[in-house]
Formats: sequence, structure tokens, C-alpha cells
Amino acid sequence: MPDLDDRAAIHDLVVHFYREVAFDDLLGPVFGEVAEVDWAEHIPRLIGYWCRVLLDHPSYDGRILAAHQRVHAEQPFEPELFDRWYRLFVESVDRGWSGSQAERAKRHAAHMAGVIARRLAG
Repeated sequence: MPDLDDRAAIHDLVVHFYREVAFDDLLGPVFGEVAEVDWAEHIPRLIGYWCRVLLDHPSYDGRILAAHQRVHAEQPFEPELFDRWYRLFVESVDRGWSGSQAERAKRHAAHMAGVIARRLAG
């Protein structure tokens, strides 16, 4: 399997992963009904974020925590949301990619889920 070492691979991962999220019984309502995510706007931002993380491309300048704080204020995040998000992310990576960048992506996702969970949910 290829690694997550170019923008096209990262694009494919983000699209696949967030398709899973959007249709997930637990996460789907949070993204769709609470956050009311505009996927046409959100997906390119997420691709930019992961390109910054994995490829050091300066293609994302958002504020991750602020976006999640707004949603958390409407409906507090429960720990199982972070667990499900991370499990789906790892499954998505493992289905299509392997190598050092794929492993780096999974480590980063675990770190970010932990940071956001601690900052928002304590």
C-alpha cells in the first residue's frame, strides 16, 4: 500500500474518512445537525490541515480548538465521540495506506483527539 506522502493521497484519506464520519451513527449527527458542517468548505480545509501536518505545506491557517469550542458550547462532547473519531481515522488509514507517514498521521490524530478532549471535556 502507498504511504501518505503526497497531496493526492491525503485528499483521498480525508474524503474517505469524513465520508465514514458523516454516515456514522454517533458522529454523523454531531457534524450534520449540531455543527452543520458545510462539507464543500470543510474538506479542503482538512486536506490543507493534514498537508501541513504530514508534508509541512503551509496550507492551513485555521484555529482547530476554536472551531471545536463553538460546537462543544452547543452540545458538549462526550469522551466516546473522541474514541469513535480516532477509531474511524485509524481504520481509514489502515484500509488504504501504510508507511512512516501513515503511522505519523495516526499518532498525530491520537494526540489531537487527546488535546481537544482535555481542553473541552476536561
